[in-house]
Amino acid sequence: MTTVAASSVVVAPDGAPFHEDPAILGFYRDLVEPFGSTVDEQRLRDGRNVFHKDLVDRLVGGGDIAGAADLVVVTHALPDVHPFTAVASHLNMQLGGGAQSFSISEQGLAAPFTALRIISAYQSGGRSERAVLAVLEQTTLPTPHPLVDSGGLVDSGALLVFERGAGLRADGVESFDDAEATTARLRELAAAGGADTLLVLGPWLGEEAYGDGARVHRVAPGSYCTSVWLDLARHWREWQRDHARVVLCDLDPLSGRGYLARLTTD
Repeated sequence: MTTVAASSVVVAPDGAPFHEDPAILGFYRDLVEPFGSTVDEQRLRDGRNVFHKDLVDRLVGGGDIAGAADLVVVTHALPDVHPFTAVASHLNMQLGGGAQSFSISEQGLAAPFTALRIISAYQSGGRSERAVLAVLEQTTLPTPHPLVDSGGLVDSGALLVFERGAGLRADGVESFDDAEATTARLRELAAAGGADTLLVLGPWLGEEAYGDGARVHRVAPGSYCTSVWLDLARHWREWQRDHARVVLCDLDPLSGRGYLARLTTD
């Protein structure tokens, strides 16, 4: 059984001055100009310039994450400001260097939900005893992005350790085509679980009512894909103590799709 065993969080860490690197700027231009976009160097100069590697280093140093891992998964929705760093390999080395490691991106806020599904499959199949999930978000981009420009995002990261054992365990991951289907499923889970269920709702979900059964915890705005994972990393111990079921859910504001993870306390 895939259960939460440790965690750490970083939000709005100190940034770094812009370091002008012609190779990186050239890479950005080669990447976006064929699609009609242009690189705005001033955005990089004005940004916080927090690399994914910086977030990982703070996460490993900021929580009870000691011990080797055998599976490392790094996820993000927004790209790294430094495109030439193998962050999953770097995190692997921070955790002993013996893990299978990879990243999941280009899925919006679905990426960490996909990662949880993969980690659960590895552990249910006996291929992992200690897995680490990193959910990273940095906000310095060379081109416009609607969520960065108007969504009030801050640099943030959550790191969660999953082990096989008793505790708050992953019980399933679901996805939905739109907000209506997402809301209907949340109401169904709220009605079935009653007061023992906690709905952890990300900042991109609306203020709909989900019935009188379950309790609701709303994640504060300021994040995209790190949303519910930040609060899971902060509160999993108390949620494990106080609730039989925890449901993590958010709605991707770009695709309109909903994503949900069910966690159950043994």
